[in-house]
Amino acid sequence: MDITNAPLPIRENEPMDRHTSWRAGGVARYYAEPGDRAAALALAAWARAHSLALIWIGRGTNLLVRDAGYPGLIAMYRAQQWWIDEHSDTATLTVEAGAPMAGVARRLAAMGWAGLEWAEGLPGTVGGAVVGNAGCYGGDTAGVLLSADVLVDDVVETWPVERLAYAYRTSALKAARVAPGALPPLVLSASFRLTRDDPAALMAAMQRIAAERKRKTPAGSSCGSVFKNPPGDSAGRLIERAGLKGRAVGEAIISPIHANYIVNTGAATAADILALIDLARSEVLRQFGIALELEVCVV
Repeated sequence: MDITNAPLPIRENEPMDRHTSWRAGGVARYYAEPGDRAAALALAAWARAHSLALIWIGRGTNLLVRDAGYPGLIAMYRAQQWWIDEHSDTATLTVEAGAPMAGVARRLAAMGWAGLEWAEGLPGTVGGAVVGNAGCYGGDTAGVLLSADVLVDDVVETWPVERLAYAYRTSALKAARVAPGALPPLVLSASFRLTRDDPAALMAAMQRIAAERKRKTPAGSSCGSVFKNPPGDSAGRLIERAGLKGRAVGEAIISPIHANYIVNTGAATAADILALIDLARSEVLRQFGIALELEVCVV
């Protein structure tokens, strides 16, 4: 395909281990990084005109690309502007989807705005948080989101939080099935509800969260939690009870610190990681009758 007429720079045969927190996986046939809404709309139109399959990603913190690679276009949305509309002791934050969730949360806390402090240390972007209903330490996206601007085919729609149909670590966007020939939706920006609070108290709370996260998080390249927690239980606890802590395939290992983490210790392949995912699933199902559901996306 001739990519010289593309509306923004496109790289061919891009190694996706450069763009995922697992630091593993195959290549994307085409790869682009639109930096604003106009560029994203133009790229989507170009992909549609060339019948090119497209996947939108954030920072690759919840993503594994199989070693065979992806034959279409992978695009990382990079827009990061944000602004606040204040109303006395409340405010509306509007933030573009490529902004880092944790970085925005820290800046808001320093300004005395509460609502996202639970996101301290949360990997990934605002867009990824909106799609996956990211949450931790007593908060989640669904609890503070007001609405999101979503690119659906070539139309920008504003979805109120109710339309996203949030549930534990999922949403209508994450669960959507894209029709053949259609493009997947892209979160362009999101609006959140904030309340005024004491900056010192907010920063202290975030420091406690940071310390707790550091204590629980294994060192090395990982995507965080691999599986969703089943109702009333913990995926990490089940995998540990199954005797799989420390089990390795190639250079991937089920962390001895937290069994719901699979860590790339050097040059693990996607196949190594997938082998451990399959092992954890099969053993937990065999021993406890519980089917673990992936939290990460495998392409």
